[in-house]
Amino acid sequence: MSAAVASSVVSTTPTIVMGFEGSANKIGVGIVCGDGRILANPRHTYITPPGFGFLPKDTALHHQAHILQLVKMALKEAELEPQAITALAYTKGPGIGAPLRSVAVTVRTLAQLWNVPIVPVNHCVAHIEMGRLVCGAQDPVVLYVSGGNTQVIAYSLNKYRIFGETIDIAVGNCLDRFARVINLSNDPSPGYNIEQCAKEATQFIRLPYAVKGMDVSFSGLLTYLDSLAPKLLQSGKATKADLCYSLQETIFAMLIETTERAMAHCGQQEVLIVGGVGCNLRLQEMMAQMVEERGGKLFATDDRYCIDNGAMIAWTGVLMLRDGFTVPVTEATCTQRFRTDRVAVTWRSD
Repeated sequence: MSAAVASSVVSTTPTIVMGFEGSANKIGVGIVCGDGRILANPRHTYITPPGFGFLPKDTALHHQAHILQLVKMALKEAELEPQAITALAYTKGPGIGAPLRSVAVTVRTLAQLWNVPIVPVNHCVAHIEMGRLVCGAQDPVVLYVSGGNTQVIAYSLNKYRIFGETIDIAVGNCLDRFARVINLSNDPSPGYNIEQCAKEATQFIRLPYAVKGMDVSFSGLLTYLDSLAPKLLQSGKATKADLCYSLQETIFAMLIETTERAMAHCGQQEVLIVGGVGCNLRLQEMMAQMVEERGGKLFATDDRYCIDNGAMIAWTGVLMLRDGFTVPVTEATCTQRFRTDRVAVTWRSD
């Protein structure tokens, strides 16, 4: 991937973008150079007690309490002063309204204080571009799996096209809500704890499998488990580990089926997994087997970049800034719905 600095954006000084991510329960601030070097990427996670999700208002308050400290941490880690920042990039959407607004307000304020332009970034596209930067994938089929999104994506004609997606809830949301059913901890995340618990399983329990063409559905599966899990646990016919293992195997198989179909349709030999659920090593293992059987190559990152972070916003901001894409302070707004395929990917010409 080319990471050259365009002279039309900065002629005498290097491009350095500070990115802000706060679309869900993580607040992150990253600093990335125009050549792709990641100078800083601190973040903080809002963690709730077992059995509880995170509410928009409380999540927004968490972000407000930590964002300025993260800005200071990022500048210190990068050994920079605010004067060195070329632009500020932030998550415009999609995401949860209150946390998004909290971040947008901070960015508008800092942009005026530091006299720098603002770049609004699509959260989903940022995951893809960060994966391409870190892994070196050129033109992959992308499986984007997180708490709020589940999409099978491929690039075509300056857009990241969605070939398949969930028709109800996201895969990460399914995992998070199941963790509440069996009262697993949210620290460090419900999905991680399900992954670890599944390693102790001794049996597979057949669960509903819902693939509809290129799309998937998880809500019926979750409803089924919400009713079944307490009965199996109380009767001793299954353990939490058995349920976690069975859920993982089922939903990951659904995702791999649709991803393989997209590979065949698009004629691609690369697969890139992005999003928080992409950290799951069992998902990576299952996907790697399918991709290897097709003679392809799998790309995936670790939790530094799979999980929501400021660096992914900063790097996408760098790419957009090269094409002169900025907005005035009055238009630095956010939106809860912002589809991946609405973004003009002008920085790619392949």
